[in-house]
Amino acid sequence: MTGDEEGAVDTVPRIQTTAGRLARLGFVDGARAERLLGELGPEAAGDLGLLDALVATADPDLALTSLNRLAERDPGVLGALRQDAGLRAGLLGVFGVSAALGEHVVRHPEHWRLLTGGDAAARPSAERLRAELLRAVGAEPDDPEPRAAGADTAVLSALRVAYRGRLLHLAARDLTGGAALAEVTAELSDLAGAALEAGLAVARAAHPECDPVRLAVIGMGKCGARELNYISDVDVVFVAEPRERDGATADENEAVRLATRLAQAMMRACSATTPEGALWEVDAALRPEGKAGPLVRTLASHRAYYRRWAKTWEFQALLKARPVAGDAELGGRYVDAMNEMVWQASAREGFVEDVQAMRRRVEAHVRVEEAERQIKLGPGGLRDIEFAVQLLQLVHGRSDPLLRRRATLPALAALSRGGYVGRDDAKALAEAYTFLRRVEHLLQLHRLRRTHVVPDSEGDLRRLGRALGMTVDPVGAFTTRWRQHANQARRLHEKLFYRPLLVAVARLPETEARLSAAAAQARLEALGYTDPAGALRHIGALTSGVSRRAAIQRTLLPVMLGWFADTPDPDAGLLGFRQVSDRLGTTPWYLRLLRDETVVAERLARILGTSRYVTGLLLHAPEAVAMLGSDTGLDPRPAQALLAEARAAVGRYPGEAETAVAAVRALRRRELFRTAVADLEGRIGVEQVGQALSALNDVTVQAALDAAIGKVEAERRAPLGTRFAVIAMGRLGGCECSYGSDADVMFVHDPLPGTAEKDATDAAYAVANELRRLPALPAPDPPLLVDPDLRPEGKAGPLVRTLASYAAYYGRWASPWEAQALLRARRCAGDAALGEEFLALADPLRYPAGGVPDAAVLEIRRLKARMEAERLPRGADPALHTKLGRGGLSDVEWTAQLLQLRHAGDLPSLRTTRTLAALRAAVAEGLLTAEDEAELAEAWCFASRIRDAIVLVRGRAADSIPADVRERVLLSRALGYPPEASEDFVDDYRRVTRRARRVVERVFYGS
Repeated sequence: MTGDEEGAVDTVPRIQTTAGRLARLGFVDGARAERLLGELGPEAAGDLGLLDALVATADPDLALTSLNRLAERDPGVLGALRQDAGLRAGLLGVFGVSAALGEHVVRHPEHWRLLTGGDAAARPSAERLRAELLRAVGAEPDDPEPRAAGADTAVLSALRVAYRGRLLHLAARDLTGGAALAEVTAELSDLAGAALEAGLAVARAAHPECDPVRLAVIGMGKCGARELNYISDVDVVFVAEPRERDGATADENEAVRLATRLAQAMMRACSATTPEGALWEVDAALRPEGKAGPLVRTLASHRAYYRRWAKTWEFQALLKARPVAGDAELGGRYVDAMNEMVWQASAREGFVEDVQAMRRRVEAHVRVEEAERQIKLGPGGLRDIEFAVQLLQLVHGRSDPLLRRRATLPALAALSRGGYVGRDDAKALAEAYTFLRRVEHLLQLHRLRRTHVVPDSEGDLRRLGRALGMTVDPVGAFTTRWRQHANQARRLHEKLFYRPLLVAVARLPETEARLSAAAAQARLEALGYTDPAGALRHIGALTSGVSRRAAIQRTLLPVMLGWFADTPDPDAGLLGFRQVSDRLGTTPWYLRLLRDETVVAERLARILGTSRYVTGLLLHAPEAVAMLGSDTGLDPRPAQALLAEARAAVGRYPGEAETAVAAVRALRRRELFRTAVADLEGRIGVEQVGQALSALNDVTVQAALDAAIGKVEAERRAPLGTRFAVIAMGRLGGCECSYGSDADVMFVHDPLPGTAEKDATDAAYAVANELRRLPALPAPDPPLLVDPDLRPEGKAGPLVRTLASYAAYYGRWASPWEAQALLRARRCAGDAALGEEFLALADPLRYPAGGVPDAAVLEIRRLKARMEAERLPRGADPALHTKLGRGGLSDVEWTAQLLQLRHAGDLPSLRTTRTLAALRAAVAEGLLTAEDEAELAEAWCFASRIRDAIVLVRGRAADSIPADVRERVLLSRALGYPPEASEDFVDDYRRVTRRARRVVERVFYGS
């Protein structure tokens, strides 16, 4: 080798370890790092493998500092690091995160050898950990009740040294990816159990007089669930019994006194400060009565307390109870006894509300300045996830044993498999929980201190980010990811933890929660189901099997059965639910929506058990269930938005009129559902219902007209050649449609210049016939019957007239009833200008100057009286017929219309097509008293609500209040009356219409 080559080799270490180079590699203090590397010697300073391993740690400066101090105590470590890549990654990985474990290894340099050899990557069993820690205090692991060599400081220090050696071994595997989170927390819990066993051995050595007692240590909280942190209080409960010896049993009180002495000594053995520090606090505050209660109780005393005095949170704590040390047989009996009560606790009055209140109290005690950085107790922290999971477990675990898991992540997975939590929600919660626990571990490892507060210093945040594998902008990347997980956890916590369905499920009797077949039929009959056997068949069809769908249905149905029972027709509700579920059961969002959005499930039950009409609409468009989740989603949509959507549907099918109108009818069905649900829920009144239904019919007629014109023009291969308008009449014209209303209309056309009138009329006839045909074609969607019978001369007259023909007819032949009918005329579709021209033509007839003559008034009165006498159906009760009966719709409408015919020519405020608007205008003009208007309006609204409710309840139109008692009950319930008040409903209607009839006789008939 030449001299130049030798010089080049000599400079390699210096080039690689200059301060600037080290700073660029990730050391914060490059100069200090250069000095420390130099102190390790030229061989270490030039070791690129060592340098790379240091640079890869979370905090290279911290790792190098601990390594430098260890090398001073044991220089052999440097050679071992060069030879063993696993040791290098593990030991330096720990040094780069944990200053405390670095200090421990410096104090006990022999412990770095725990990370070498075949055991370095092996997970020790719980038995091995127990044996090691017992031997550390001089106890024999195979003894039934191991006793330590003593209880002095040396023994306690030996326990701590052995414990931290195992902590070092676990941390190295954890930080290098050799152990998953579940393994880490389980091993920490096993290690804590071993330490408690060793502490109990020390206690026995200190108090040999306590031999006559059996003591079991029950792990609670994270220790019981085998999900312990690196540094945490270890929650325990003590249970004791006197030992039987030579056929005699010690006094129970004396046994408890001795066991208390033993328990106190065990707690001191773990928490006492020694030259090697303390392990952790042993916290027995979760015992009955908390810190105010006795430290130790017998099993019988525990059982008596929980049966009589325990609060809700105490059962929540028992969810994680597990024997961890001491007498295993006694501990097992304790857990078995407590489990009997834990899984029934959710049936206690106010259980869910108590747990929710406890979470709010915990959150309220977080220091304000730490709340946003608290990963345990703050919003979006670990407690949010744990409380949500535990509440769901306790509520649903009563009837589903598969949910009875102690640890959070396995419980969450079981909740997801059972359908109690959506897969995506469970995945997001699990990811958030795993991330937050890893952050918690990194925080605690740094100083081996119990902390859950994310630091705000850049150096600490940088160490956290790098430890989590974030090498590019570790501070920003860590902060962003932490906030994302916290926000997601908080959102899902509020969604799941405060889900109203939990309260409903918790209140169910246990047999009902399990849908027990033995008692179910009697229970259903008691709830009001008239066909309990049929209901059981529906329940069986919905819940049988092992599918996720069946699992979710088993959660939903116990609650929904009660909701159905509160409706007028529970049997119809359950049948409708089965039918809707059969159609949507495989749709991912459907059952998830019902489970997660209680308002949807409860609202669905209510409408299915009330309205056959809405059920029918839903069966043909089950996806409309999604509307039920939002109150604003039930508000009627603006007519212009509906028209734009309908015309877009027609435009998608040029030349296919039937297909186009079918799409429009599907839109109409969806909007009928929206309006009907809003009506049943009381979100809109009878006037708004009429306006919404009329606007929807307008849109349907206009879209059908567009399709009809397109079809006729295509068949004629020529433009229509005439303007065409549709004039709404009757209830459509008055914007007072009900669910069963036809579309009463007249057709008017006006030939365009250059078009022969006969050709134009033929085209108009073709359009009118198509317009009548298309919306009434057989289809799953409700038909809209376009009825032109109110045209001049009725059915005997021409279907379509020109504007000039209407002018000639009305000028010569119009009768008073036709003028009265025109009071409701308005354009609803077609050519707007033509429609206005028609209305201008009609105005002198319907709004005559000076009012209609007395002879016409007399004729109108005679016609009304004849209708009452002749058109009322045979056998109908005049007092209960909503349209033609006394004080019914006809009475009120004819009264308003007579006022218009007599005065609208001189009073423009009366020129409206709407009944209630005309009555209000009459009051304003002094033609009607406010009291009379109120009586008429109340009767009109009541009768209109009844007609709407008849369609909603029965699924078909009728004008009379049903005589059948059962149907009358269903109708009255839909109108808001209690179950036993159907006769009150009838009495109310008779009273309201009787008062209205007195006004009609005075105002209309002039009596």
